[in-house]
Amino acid sequence: MTPAPALYSVAVAHVRTAPRRYALRHRTYMWLIDPDRPPELPRALRPLARFDPRDHFDGDRPSIRAALDAFLSGHGVDLEGGKVVMLAHARVFGYVFNPLTLYWCHGPDGAPRCVVAEVHNTYGERHCYLLRPDDAGWARTAKEFYVSPFFPVDGRYRMRLPAPGDRVDLTVHLEREGGRPFTATVRGTRREVRTRTVLRLALRRPWSTLAVSAAIRLHGIRLYLRGLPVQPRPRHRSSENV
Repeated sequence: MTPAPALYSVAVAHVRTAPRRYALRHRTYMWLIDPDRPPELPRALRPLARFDPRDHFDGDRPSIRAALDAFLSGHGVDLEGGKVVMLAHARVFGYVFNPLTLYWCHGPDGAPRCVVAEVHNTYGERHCYLLRPDDAGWARTAKEFYVSPFFPVDGRYRMRLPAPGDRVDLTVHLEREGGRPFTATVRGTRREVRTRTVLRLALRRPWSTLAVSAAIRLHGIRLYLRGLPVQPRPRHRSSENV
């Protein structure tokens, strides 16, 4: 496994095939970190990358790792102090939006135990899925969370989530009765965490997480104007309290 921390310059692509074909692609960057020891940049660079426990899970634990362990404990999983690596966006100038945060979880012997996929929507809600990928990195789970306003909460996700190395290559399929109407991919290359690298990525993608959030809303407006019906949003039950 690639040691954390690291930076990944990535391309994110969404392809809808139903009820109307629509595709988008944007570039951004993400961090691979150890949630036990988030990186601390030089003081002048800290506004460009901060990892706040309030942004993950229920947001009420003293650290991201403590929140992850509490979630896993609620689902009968004990890592026994094993290592975790986390792929996510950092706060940039105080703002963050993480459509998908991933945690690769290992036991004390280094063997993989599970993956946690934490999903945020643009309504300020979040939900976590406990996944057990096969040897090829594929996992399935029922969809339990309202994300896009154009899809109801039904169907299943099929995800390919190999742990990042020199590259990150993730795939998420939404499978519903009659087909696969949505696929998202995240692909990119690893960069060392150096001052010049952080500055270069920040200058190329200023306000990177705000740009992601704005792009999602803009494309949603376009789809609405093209006549896609909006699905009602059900009341969400936190996955931490299951």
